[in-house]
Amino acid sequence: MMPHWALLISFWLHMLATVAWLGGLAALALFVLPSMRRTLKPKEYALWADALNRKLDPIGWFSLGLLTFTGLLQMDSNANYAGFLSLSNPWAVAICLKHIVFFGMIAVSAVLTWRVAPALSRAALSRARGKADGQEQAILRRFQGLIVLNLALGFLVLIFTAMARVA
Repeated sequence: MMPHWALLISFWLHMLATVAWLGGLAALALFVLPSMRRTLKPKEYALWADALNRKLDPIGWFSLGLLTFTGLLQMDSNANYAGFLSLSNPWAVAICLKHIVFFGMIAVSAVLTWRVAPALSRAALSRARGKADGQEQAILRRFQGLIVLNLALGFLVLIFTAMARVA
């Protein structure tokens, strides 16, 4: 059994990572991206989104890693935990659903990091060199759509977490 002080630190770090990740997604999806899309020209928006993504990506991936590590510690110390893939109680079902959605968030983040962000960088670089192919708008819409999707999945994670708390 984990010492009380270690579990306390784990909960604090878990909440801190949740706030950093979902707070960043919410700010991006609801305020920053829509206002920047309205006020900046496509070239400027693409360059700005690329620069922003380079700054936020490490924070997002660090938060995901921290959430995974602290979540596993907390799960193992929970009295409702009956073993890997055991769905023997309502808590376990809620936690299983939470993890399925969390893995979906990891997949969306991977697409953003290793597919959409590089495409956005290439489009911005091509535009800067005067060789734009007109793909910026589609890439930017995909970028913003995936951010919104990840935020929606994050809200589902919070719903399943609440369900586990009352189970």
